[in-house]
Amino acid sequence: MKTCVFTLIILFLFSFSEARIPRTECDFSRGNWIRDDSYPLYLSSQCPFILSEFDCEKNGRPDNDYTKYRWQPDGCDLPRFDAHGFMKKLGGKKLIFVGDSLSSNQWQSLTCLLHVAFPRENYTLRTLNGLSTFTFPEFEVSLLFLRNAFLVDIVEERTGRVLMLDSISSSRIWGEMDVIIFDSWHWWLHTGRKQPWEWVVDGKTIVRDMDRLVAYEKALKTWSNWIDLNVDPTKTQVLFQGVSPDHDGGLWETCAGKWRPKGPGSPHPGEVILERVLTAMNKSVHLLNITTLSLMRIDGHPSFYGTRSHRGLDCTHWCLSGVPDTWNEYLYALLD
Repeated sequence: MKTCVFTLIILFLFSFSEARIPRTECDFSRGNWIRDDSYPLYLSSQCPFILSEFDCEKNGRPDNDYTKYRWQPDGCDLPRFDAHGFMKKLGGKKLIFVGDSLSSNQWQSLTCLLHVAFPRENYTLRTLNGLSTFTFPEFEVSLLFLRNAFLVDIVEERTGRVLMLDSISSSRIWGEMDVIIFDSWHWWLHTGRKQPWEWVVDGKTIVRDMDRLVAYEKALKTWSNWIDLNVDPTKTQVLFQGVSPDHDGGLWETCAGKWRPKGPGSPHPGEVILERVLTAMNKSVHLLNITTLSLMRIDGHPSFYGTRSHRGLDCTHWCLSGVPDTWNEYLYALLD
């Protein structure tokens, strides 16, 4: 009897977890990179608005092998990006990426994919106060990127900048969207001059610093509470980009001099926390689980080719065309 009750509890908890992160028939996050000379889906030279730090070819990278790989999930296929199908899904809607420069990386990839597919269609591109808007008037489609690395607030006080782990104010922009793709991880581990706050507020507690993984989880819970209280899933589809891994010599080896994909690595601590928060939510949020597939692409970073001077090593962002195009194939497969 006890065994039966225990089994029923486990099955209940498992179904509860599954209900919070919707699953596709196939797990696109597990698989391998396959050489495919039908890729890339576009050339960086065909995308006039691509940011220079993502344009590795223009910055002098001598190879193009990093553009020639297709993600092959185990047991199924990830649909090739179809710009016409994407526009049919998104026609008349607004889609926004909210996050840091990795969100920008994916947003840039998506705008390039669509512009190259519809080169004769007029488009508008403007940036104001950290909000970039790319619009195709003919399709009534808007693709936005809002720079917000922490999702929760950072406010200016007389004592300095304060990270507010239990406060979200920029959410007023999110509420106007039909599709929202969130991202937050990279900036949580920065210290010293790269740390954008002097104080952390957690409820009634004010501290100089705290365990960054704990702070990250607290911020994600604040975000998840906002989603649960304010998002109507029949009107707005919510996704979370997942954690894009660095290859900067910290958790994993550096990307310098790497020209080929590698095997999968150990679980990413940020991704573990993110999945824990998502499974505890009341509203369904699709996880764009890019971590494992990106971890294998140590060759896909700008490395020394994020600038024309080849100074500095960028093992955080991704060359375009490149890995973020696969993220957008994944996004295309998950869009309602």
